[in-house]
Amino acid sequence: METRRLVESYPVLYHMAEDGSWPSIQKYGLLSTSALLDLYEVEERRELESRRRPEIVEITNPRHGSALIRDNKPIQDRDLEKCLSGMSLAEWYESLNRRVFFWVSRQRLEKLLGAKAYRDRTHLVLEVDAASLLAVHGEHASISPINSGATFPLDPKPRGPETFKRIQDHPQDGTVVELAVDYAVPDVAEHVLRVTRRRAGETPEPVYEMD
Repeated sequence: METRRLVESYPVLYHMAEDGSWPSIQKYGLLSTSALLDLYEVEERRELESRRRPEIVEITNPRHGSALIRDNKPIQDRDLEKCLSGMSLAEWYESLNRRVFFWVSRQRLEKLLGAKAYRDRTHLVLEVDAASLLAVHGEHASISPINSGATFPLDPKPRGPETFKRIQDHPQDGTVVELAVDYAVPDVAEHVLRVTRRRAGETPEPVYEMD
C-alpha cells in the first residue's frame, strides 16, 4: 500500500489515553507499554508485558511519579488460543505491548468508548494528523486488518506474525483497522490536531487544539 493512499483514506488517526495524561504526553510523547516500563525502570515486568492485564496497573518511579498502564480486557486467553498461530500467547502480548496504537476511523474509537469496560469512565482522545505523523515515523509504522487487542468468542479473527505489516507490504486494497508505531512516538504533540476529554454519550470537552 502506498503511504499517500493510506493518508488519503485515513487523514486523521485516533488514540485513546488515560484522562489527565496530556501533560505527560506533551513531555514524553506516546509510549508503548514496553517503553513506559523502560522509562519507569520496572524490572519485574512479565505480568505486565507478557500476559493479559485484566485491570489498569499503576507504576511509580521517584523521578517520574506515577503512571497508569491500561488494561487489555477485550482479549480473552481462551479465545486467543483459538485464533493465534505461529506465536505463543506471551509473544503476542509482547508484540502488542511494543507498539503505540491508533484507530484509523472515528467509528472504531466511538465503539471502544461505548464498550462496557470503558463507557463509565472519562478518557483522553487524541486526533492526530496522519500525513504529519507518517512523514516522521512512517518507517516504523505498521498496519493491521483486525482489532488486534480484542478477541470475540463467536468469531475470533486469525492472527499471528503476519498480522502487522509495514505499510508498503500491506495489500493496496486490503482492510485497515489499526495503525501502530514501534515502541514510542516521542514527538506526538507536534502531530496532534485536537485533544478532548470524552465519555460515551457526552459532549467532548476541549483540552487542546492546534492553532
